[in-house]
Amino acid sequence: MTELVYGIAVAPFKDMVGSPAFFAEVLIGGVFAGLMYSLVALGFVLIFKASGVFNFAQGVMVLFAALTLVGLLERGVPVVAALVLTTGVMVALAWAIERVVLRPLVNQEHIILFMATIGLTFFLEGFGEMVWGANVKKLDIGLPDRSFIVAGVQINQLEMSAAATAAILVTVLGVFFQRTRVGRALRAVADDHEAALSIGIPLKTIWIIVWSVAGIVAIVAGIMWGAKSGVQFSLSLIALKSLPVLILGGFTSVPGAIVGGLIIGVGEKVGEVYWGPLVGGAIENWFAYVLALAFLLVRPQGLFGEKIIERV
Repeated sequence: MTELVYGIAVAPFKDMVGSPAFFAEVLIGGVFAGLMYSLVALGFVLIFKASGVFNFAQGVMVLFAALTLVGLLERGVPVVAALVLTTGVMVALAWAIERVVLRPLVNQEHIILFMATIGLTFFLEGFGEMVWGANVKKLDIGLPDRSFIVAGVQINQLEMSAAATAAILVTVLGVFFQRTRVGRALRAVADDHEAALSIGIPLKTIWIIVWSVAGIVAIVAGIMWGAKSGVQFSLSLIALKSLPVLILGGFTSVPGAIVGGLIIGVGEKVGEVYWGPLVGGAIENWFAYVLALAFLLVRPQGLFGEKIIERV
């Protein structure tokens, strides 16, 4: 029997919700959304591991990278050249941040560095708007955005590309931090700036490297989010959804950023579809923050974060 809610027949939707294929689509959509969150969270993890500072500007770095790329494409620059130029811009931005913002604040309290990244957020947002404009821009670099059916389950090619990209990035970054001299130096700098300097680790170079890598991660995240929803200034708000991801996974764990993203992505999609009608909807807007609050109460270091023990 068909039931009318606000004049809409909802019985077919109820039947669809109960089907295994629809449940699989919701799970896959949650996985892909979680991986997109994780792409942004990776930038936070990189900088936190290298400096012990939470970079509030990472969301705006994603926006700035996407604005730069789409701005170059709109001016007729070929895709490959635009990607190379955007990478150069983000590396130059990393050098400028180290020179102007970080270097004068070496050995200062972490809260001071955190406040500096908040200031950097507003500067990059305003500078990006001044250079590239504030209109919503379509980003198209040739990534397919079509869907296909596998065993009755609809899968989007763009979301699959984002998932594959996130998996590759996690693997590369994990090897980089664990197996290379630069990665070990990054961890040493995060533990103690003065001790790292005393054994000859070039703090300035390390910070430029890690901010450059975070900028490259921001380019990838900006491409994926921009191709999915357009390049607009609301992209900078993705950082707010990445905070629960970091709380769940741990601020110092690259794999944790992925696991946290998957938990958030799947949880909010399943909650919105299956539990939303019971509470009036909008679960997707607050689910991540409620779950993060619960984790802070029982495991504040996250699933993969290092537990800090202070002796007094």
